[in-house]
Amino acid sequence: KGGRFHAVTAHHLSYNFFTYETTKSVVVKSWTIGIINRVVQLLIITYFIGWVFLTEKAYQIRDTAIESSVMTKVKGFGIYNNKVMDVADYVTPTQGASVFCIITKLITTENQVQGYCPESEKKYICTDDRNCTKYINKPGSYGIATGRCVPFNATIKMCEIKGWCPAEIDTIKTGNFLPNITQDYIHKCNFDMVNNTYCPIFRVGDVVRYAQQNFTNLADKGGVIGIKIGWMCDLDKSDDHCNPSYSFTRLDAMSQKNAVSPGYNFRFAKYFKMENGTDYRTLVKAYAIRFDVLVNGNVSV
Repeated sequence: KGGRFHAVTAHHLSYNFFTYETTKSVVVKSWTIGIINRVVQLLIITYFIGWVFLTEKAYQIRDTAIESSVMTKVKGFGIYNNKVMDVADYVTPTQGASVFCIITKLITTENQVQGYCPESEKKYICTDDRNCTKYINKPGSYGIATGRCVPFNATIKMCEIKGWCPAEIDTIKTGNFLPNITQDYIHKCNFDMVNNTYCPIFRVGDVVRYAQQNFTNLADKGGVIGIKIGWMCDLDKSDDHCNPSYSFTRLDAMSQKNAVSPGYNFRFAKYFKMENGTDYRTLVKAYAIRFDVLVNGNVSV
Protein backbone atom coordinates (compact mmCIF):
# COMPACT_ATOMS: atom_id res chain seq x y z
CA LYS A 1 0.00 0.00 0.00
CA GLY A 2 2.81 2.34 0.78
CA GLY A 3 4.35 1.84 -2.63
CA ARG A 4 1.03 2.41 -4.36
CA PHE A 5 0.46 5.68 -2.44
CA HIS A 6 3.84 7.05 -3.46
CA ALA A 7 3.21 6.09 -7.09
CA VAL A 8 -0.16 7.89 -7.16
CA THR A 9 1.33 10.99 -5.54
CA ALA A 10 4.22 11.12 -8.00
CA HIS A 11 1.81 10.69 -10.92
CA HIS A 12 -0.39 13.53 -9.58
CA LEU A 13 2.54 15.91 -9.14
CA SER A 14 3.94 15.19 -12.60
CA TYR A 15 0.47 15.71 -14.12
CA ASN A 16 0.03 19.12 -12.44
CA PHE A 17 3.56 20.20 -13.24
CA PHE A 18 3.17 19.65 -16.98
CA THR A 19 -0.24 21.31 -17.33
CA TYR A 20 -1.17 24.91 -18.25
CA GLU A 21 -4.16 26.77 -16.89
CA THR A 22 -5.90 29.80 -18.33
CA THR A 23 -8.86 31.84 -17.14
CA LYS A 24 -12.16 31.45 -18.86
CA SER A 25 -13.70 34.63 -20.21
CA VAL A 26 -17.44 35.03 -20.46
CA VAL A 27 -18.83 37.75 -22.70
CA VAL A 28 -22.14 39.09 -21.40
CA LYS A 29 -24.02 41.05 -24.03
CA SER A 30 -25.90 43.49 -21.80
CA TRP A 31 -26.12 47.27 -22.16
CA THR A 32 -26.70 47.74 -18.43
CA ILE A 33 -23.70 45.70 -17.28
CA GLY A 34 -21.49 47.22 -19.98
CA ILE A 35 -22.37 50.80 -19.00
CA ILE A 36 -21.78 50.09 -15.29
CA ASN A 37 -18.40 48.51 -16.11
CA ARG A 38 -17.24 51.49 -18.19
CA VAL A 39 -18.49 54.03 -15.63
CA VAL A 40 -16.53 52.31 -12.85
CA GLN A 41 -13.40 52.27 -15.01
CA LEU A 42 -13.88 55.95 -15.89
CA LEU A 43 -14.28 56.89 -12.20
CA ILE A 44 -11.05 55.09 -11.29
CA ILE A 45 -9.12 56.77 -14.12
CA THR A 46 -10.61 60.18 -13.25
CA TYR A 47 -9.63 59.75 -9.58
CA PHE A 48 -6.00 58.99 -10.39
CA ILE A 49 -5.61 61.71 -13.02
CA GLY A 50 -7.70 64.44 -11.40
CA TRP A 51 -7.00 63.96 -7.69
CA VAL A 52 -3.77 61.97 -7.31
CA PHE A 53 -1.80 63.60 -10.13
CA LEU A 54 -3.28 67.06 -10.82
CA THR A 55 -4.59 68.11 -7.39
CA GLU A 56 -2.42 66.34 -4.81
CA LYS A 57 0.56 65.90 -7.15
CA ALA A 58 1.48 62.67 -5.39
CA TYR A 59 4.34 62.11 -7.81
CA GLN A 60 6.17 65.15 -6.43
CA ILE A 61 8.70 65.26 -3.60
CA ARG A 62 7.87 68.03 -1.13
CA ASP A 63 10.41 69.89 0.95
CA THR A 64 9.38 72.21 3.80
CA ALA A 65 12.88 72.64 5.27
CA ILE A 66 13.59 75.96 3.61
CA GLU A 67 17.16 77.24 3.91
CA SER A 68 17.00 81.00 3.92
CA SER A 69 19.08 84.06 4.74
CA VAL A 70 17.34 87.38 5.32
CA MET A 71 19.10 90.74 5.05
CA THR A 72 17.44 93.90 6.36
CA LYS A 73 18.19 97.59 6.10
CA VAL A 74 16.44 100.58 7.68
CA LYS A 75 16.50 104.08 6.21
CA GLY A 76 15.12 107.42 7.37
CA PHE A 77 15.47 110.13 10.01
CA GLY A 78 13.61 110.96 13.21
CA ILE A 79 13.45 113.81 15.71
CA TYR A 80 13.88 113.34 19.46
CA ASN A 81 14.25 116.20 21.94
CA ASN A 82 14.91 118.62 19.06
CA LYS A 83 17.75 116.40 17.80
CA VAL A 84 17.81 114.78 14.38
CA MET A 85 18.45 111.04 14.70
CA ASP A 86 19.58 108.68 11.95
CA VAL A 87 19.57 104.88 11.82
CA ALA A 88 22.76 104.68 13.90
CA ASP A 89 20.84 106.33 16.76
CA TYR A 90 17.49 104.54 16.73
CA VAL A 91 18.12 101.09 15.20
CA THR A 92 19.52 98.21 17.26
CA PRO A 93 21.24 95.78 16.93
CA THR A 94 23.55 96.49 14.02
CA GLN A 95 21.66 96.32 10.75
CA GLY A 96 21.70 93.31 8.47
CA ALA A 97 20.24 90.57 10.68
CA SER A 98 16.73 89.13 10.35
CA VAL A 99 15.76 90.80 13.66
CA PHE A 100 16.04 94.53 14.31
CA CYS A 101 14.46 97.13 16.61
CA ILE A 102 13.35 100.67 15.86
CA ILE A 103 13.52 102.74 19.04
CA THR A 104 10.39 104.87 19.45
CA LYS A 105 10.93 106.36 22.92
CA LEU A 106 14.00 107.07 25.08
CA ILE A 107 14.30 107.65 28.82
CA THR A 108 17.82 108.92 29.49
CA THR A 109 19.47 109.12 32.93
CA GLU A 110 22.76 110.94 32.52
CA ASN A 111 25.92 110.96 34.63
CA GLN A 112 25.18 107.98 36.88
CA VAL A 113 27.90 107.00 39.36
CA GLN A 114 28.21 104.23 41.93
CA GLY A 115 26.89 105.41 45.30
CA TYR A 116 23.83 105.83 47.53
CA CYS A 117 20.61 107.54 46.44
CA PRO A 118 16.83 107.31 46.89
CA GLU A 119 14.68 104.97 44.82
CA SER A 120 12.41 106.63 42.27
CA GLU A 121 9.31 104.39 42.17
CA LYS A 122 6.21 105.31 44.20
CA LYS A 123 6.07 101.99 46.06
CA TYR A 124 9.28 103.00 47.90
CA ILE A 125 7.78 106.18 49.43
CA CYS A 126 8.47 106.21 53.17
CA THR A 127 8.22 108.35 56.30
CA ASP A 128 10.98 106.73 58.40
CA ASP A 129 13.44 103.82 58.31
CA ARG A 130 10.83 101.33 59.56
CA ASN A 131 9.10 101.49 56.18
CA CYS A 132 12.31 100.43 54.44
CA THR A 133 13.71 97.66 56.64
CA LYS A 134 11.68 95.01 54.76
CA TYR A 135 13.71 95.80 51.63
CA ILE A 136 17.15 95.40 53.28
CA ASN A 137 19.63 93.41 51.13
CA LYS A 138 16.90 92.76 48.57
CA PRO A 139 17.14 93.95 44.97
CA GLY A 140 15.07 97.06 44.43
CA SER A 141 14.02 98.51 41.12
CA TYR A 142 17.40 100.11 40.47
CA GLY A 143 19.75 98.86 43.21
CA ILE A 144 20.17 97.10 46.59
CA ALA A 145 18.09 98.59 49.42
CA THR A 146 19.96 99.80 52.51
CA GLY A 147 16.92 100.07 54.78
CA ARG A 148 17.20 103.82 55.29
CA CYS A 149 14.55 106.44 54.46
CA VAL A 150 16.12 109.49 52.81
CA PRO A 151 14.78 112.66 51.13
CA PHE A 152 13.86 112.35 47.45
CA ASN A 153 12.92 116.01 47.07
CA ALA A 154 11.68 118.82 49.29
CA THR A 155 8.39 117.03 50.10
CA ILE A 156 8.86 113.27 49.59
CA LYS A 157 11.13 110.64 51.15
CA MET A 158 12.14 107.37 49.50
CA CYS A 159 13.94 104.21 50.59
CA GLU A 160 17.65 104.39 49.87
CA ILE A 161 19.53 102.06 47.51
CA LYS A 162 23.15 101.33 46.71
CA GLY A 163 23.91 101.21 43.01
CA TRP A 164 24.11 103.49 40.00
CA CYS A 165 22.85 106.93 41.06
CA PRO A 166 20.70 108.88 40.45
CA ALA A 167 18.01 106.24 39.92
CA GLU A 168 16.11 106.19 36.66
CA ILE A 169 12.79 108.09 36.63
CA ASP A 170 10.44 106.32 34.23
CA THR A 171 7.55 108.79 34.05
CA ILE A 172 8.30 110.48 30.75
CA LYS A 173 5.42 110.17 28.27
CA THR A 174 6.98 112.01 25.35
CA GLY A 175 8.46 109.83 22.61
CA ASN A 176 10.51 110.62 19.55
CA PHE A 177 7.34 110.72 17.40
CA LEU A 178 5.87 114.20 17.66
CA PRO A 179 2.05 114.56 17.88
CA ASN A 180 1.82 116.01 14.38
CA ILE A 181 3.63 113.03 12.82
CA THR A 182 1.29 110.48 11.25
CA GLN A 183 1.91 107.22 9.46
CA ASP A 184 1.56 109.06 6.15
CA TYR A 185 4.49 111.26 7.15
CA ILE A 186 6.89 108.32 7.09
CA HIS A 187 8.84 107.93 3.87
CA LYS A 188 6.75 106.44 1.08
CA CYS A 189 7.43 102.91 -0.10
CA ASN A 190 6.39 101.02 -3.20
CA PHE A 191 5.11 98.00 -1.26
CA ASP A 192 1.35 97.56 -1.41
CA MET A 193 -0.78 94.56 -0.43
CA VAL A 194 -2.87 94.91 -3.61
CA ASN A 195 -0.81 96.39 -6.42
CA ASN A 196 2.85 95.81 -5.48
CA THR A 197 2.89 92.63 -3.42
CA TYR A 198 6.47 91.74 -4.29
CA CYS A 199 8.16 95.00 -3.30
CA PRO A 200 10.69 94.24 -0.50
CA ILE A 201 10.69 97.83 0.83
CA PHE A 202 8.27 98.39 3.71
CA ARG A 203 7.11 101.54 5.43
CA VAL A 204 6.95 101.07 9.20
CA GLY A 205 3.46 102.55 9.43
CA ASP A 206 2.15 100.19 6.75
CA VAL A 207 3.62 97.13 8.46
CA VAL A 208 1.95 98.12 11.75
CA ARG A 209 -1.36 98.70 9.96
CA TYR A 210 -1.18 95.37 8.13
CA ALA A 211 -0.64 93.71 11.52
CA GLN A 212 -3.86 95.45 12.68
CA GLN A 213 -2.11 97.46 15.40
CA ASN A 214 -2.42 101.07 16.56
CA PHE A 215 0.80 102.87 15.71
CA THR A 216 0.58 105.42 18.57
CA ASN A 217 0.08 102.75 21.26
CA LEU A 218 2.77 100.53 19.78
CA ALA A 219 5.30 103.37 19.68
CA ASP A 220 4.55 104.31 23.30
CA LYS A 221 4.87 100.83 24.87
CA GLY A 222 6.85 98.95 22.23
CA GLY A 223 6.05 95.57 20.76
CA VAL A 224 7.14 92.73 18.47
CA ILE A 225 5.90 92.53 14.88
CA GLY A 226 6.46 89.49 12.67
CA ILE A 227 7.09 89.92 8.94
CA LYS A 228 6.36 86.53 7.41
CA ILE A 229 7.76 85.59 4.02
CA GLY A 230 6.06 82.54 2.56
CA TRP A 231 7.41 80.61 -0.42
CA MET A 232 4.85 78.23 -1.96
CA CYS A 233 6.47 76.94 -5.12
CA ASP A 234 5.41 74.32 -7.67
CA LEU A 235 8.47 73.50 -9.75
CA ASP A 236 6.31 71.80 -12.39
CA LYS A 237 5.85 75.40 -13.50
CA SER A 238 8.55 77.88 -14.46
CA ASP A 239 10.65 79.73 -11.89
CA ASP A 240 8.68 82.89 -12.64
CA HIS A 241 5.75 81.42 -10.70
CA CYS A 242 7.85 80.92 -7.54
CA ASN A 243 7.26 84.25 -5.78
CA PRO A 244 7.15 85.22 -2.10
CA SER A 245 4.01 86.29 -0.26
CA TYR A 246 4.13 88.66 2.72
CA SER A 247 1.98 88.71 5.84
CA PHE A 248 2.24 90.62 9.11
CA THR A 249 1.25 89.82 12.70
CA ARG A 250 1.79 90.94 16.31
CA LEU A 251 3.99 88.26 17.92
CA ASP A 252 3.67 89.48 21.51
CA ALA A 253 -0.11 89.86 21.47
CA MET A 254 -0.43 88.48 25.01
CA SER A 255 1.79 91.25 26.41
CA GLN A 256 -0.92 93.79 25.58
CA LYS A 257 -3.07 92.23 28.31
CA ASN A 258 -0.17 92.03 30.76
CA ALA A 259 -0.23 94.95 33.20
CA VAL A 260 3.13 93.96 34.73
CA SER A 261 5.29 94.29 31.63
CA PRO A 262 3.35 95.47 28.58
CA GLY A 263 5.07 96.10 25.27
CA TYR A 264 8.77 95.74 24.52
CA ASN A 265 11.67 97.71 26.04
CA PHE A 266 15.30 97.27 27.03
CA ARG A 267 18.13 99.22 28.65
CA PHE A 268 21.67 99.95 27.61
CA ALA A 269 24.40 102.19 29.04
CA LYS A 270 27.29 104.31 27.82
CA TYR A 271 30.25 104.27 30.21
CA PHE A 272 32.74 107.07 30.85
CA LYS A 273 35.60 107.78 33.25
CA MET A 274 36.32 111.05 35.01
CA GLU A 275 39.82 112.52 35.33
CA ASN A 276 40.01 111.32 38.94
CA GLY A 277 39.26 107.74 37.85
CA THR A 278 35.60 107.65 38.89
CA ASP A 279 33.39 105.67 36.52
CA TYR A 280 30.07 107.11 35.46
CA ARG A 281 27.53 106.21 32.83
CA THR A 282 24.47 107.41 30.93
CA LEU A 283 21.61 104.92 31.22
CA VAL A 284 19.08 104.73 28.41
CA LYS A 285 15.76 102.88 28.60
CA ALA A 286 14.51 102.35 25.06
CA TYR A 287 10.98 101.47 23.98
CA ALA A 288 11.13 99.87 20.57
CA ILE A 289 9.18 98.12 17.87
CA ARG A 290 11.04 94.90 17.21
CA PHE A 291 10.66 93.31 13.79
CA ASP A 292 11.25 89.58 13.33
CA VAL A 293 11.54 88.38 9.73
CA LEU A 294 10.25 84.80 9.54
CA VAL A 295 10.59 82.57 6.47
CA ASN A 296 8.53 79.46 5.69
CA GLY A 297 7.81 77.54 2.55
CA ASN A 298 6.59 74.44 0.77
CA VAL A 299 8.34 73.42 -2.44
CA SER A 300 7.03 70.66 -4.70
CA VAL A 301 9.59 69.14 -7.05
